[in-house]
Amino acid sequence: MVRPGAVRVSAGRPRSRTASARRRPAQKAQPAAVAGRGWRAGRELPHRDPRARPSARLPKEEPCRRTVFTEEHEQFRQMVRAYLEKECVPHTAEWFAAGVVSREAWRKAGELGLLAWEVPEEYGGLGIKDFRYSVVIAEEIAATGTQGITLGLHNDVVAPYLIDLTTPGQRRRWLPGFVSGELLVAIAMSEPGAGSDLRRITTTARRDGDDYILNGTKTFISNGILADLVIVVARTEPEAGHRGMSLLVVEEGFAGFERGRKLDKIGHRAQDTAELFFNDVRVPAGNLLGEPGKGFYHLMRNLPQERLGIAVVAIAQAERAFGVTKEYARDRHAFGRPIGAFQVNRFALAEMKTKLDVARVYIDRCVQAAVDGELTAEEAAEAKCAQVVELPLVAVSKGVPKLDKILVVSLIPATVSRRVPACVAPC
Repeated sequence: MVRPGAVRVSAGRPRSRTASARRRPAQKAQPAAVAGRGWRAGRELPHRDPRARPSARLPKEEPCRRTVFTEEHEQFRQMVRAYLEKECVPHTAEWFAAGVVSREAWRKAGELGLLAWEVPEEYGGLGIKDFRYSVVIAEEIAATGTQGITLGLHNDVVAPYLIDLTTPGQRRRWLPGFVSGELLVAIAMSEPGAGSDLRRITTTARRDGDDYILNGTKTFISNGILADLVIVVARTEPEAGHRGMSLLVVEEGFAGFERGRKLDKIGHRAQDTAELFFNDVRVPAGNLLGEPGKGFYHLMRNLPQERLGIAVVAIAQAERAFGVTKEYARDRHAFGRPIGAFQVNRFALAEMKTKLDVARVYIDRCVQAAVDGELTAEEAAEAKCAQVVELPLVAVSKGVPKLDKILVVSLIPATVSRRVPACVAPC
């Protein structure tokens, strides 16, 4: 007899747990939920097989949202890109080898209104003062890989001098050709023994009747070979220090004005850079730009926008280099997958993209400040000197079978010289 409540044990082989489990009624599978409180309670988690390999696809990249441009600027962007792809990109190898661009490309830019739009309409310009158009050009030059043509120098550096400091007679002489691209201009500051330190320049201009007698040497002068006009920084009152500097415009054909060798550079190989020599050059007093003795102050007045222009070019080239890096990471395979699918490389790409977006937001804010007339020298200096991002320029690494020399020299100096450090990615 078995007492009530006692467990009855059957004789023979004991039951297996598996057999017991089969007799239990099946339970409906419940979605996995995150344990926790508040907003986490009850949230479903996707099922992941721990044995599955990570995805071989690179994550989709969302572009940085920008609000600085209007529809008109985007239409202008399309025109700029069409011009660059038709008139400049096909000649990149030719200009790279020659170290100088063709004048025809400048004239085409003038016909399309891509030059000196700030010049008043009476002298052939559009009378539009909006730095965002310069930003569009810089971004499209970087995006298309265009080399050599210094539209930024023409529009952003030189134009303010010829528009704001010239007399009516000088404007009639120079501005129409400046707008059409027939007249190219360089500005000569740097010297062999002084670099860009204006306090140490030794070029002098001595007054002699209605002329100045100019003597000195300049180096690293962009557009030095092609320039029809050269704005020369010289000491007209050597004893007065920086208060004795003036700006003189030297024209092609002036006796004693000679162009030296075209400098061979690591980057910007298609852009002509030259040494200039002035040996007793007689410059008419009518070619004085601005006030005598005020040259230093004239140079400083546009410095914030010039610095911002450098930052704009730097971030545009950095984004171009990042695009090249992503393309390489997508196309090159190792162990059956794109190298960009490996977690360490995805982390690196994500970090680069984050730094680029942060820099882009700040530079766009400075651009808007420039348009509103509120850009400070401090903000422009921060934009120029910011360490934007370390870019692995994979085109120079051992894993690339074909070395695109033009691409390499266009990206490395554009980032390094503008304080955007570049490094070689491991392969």
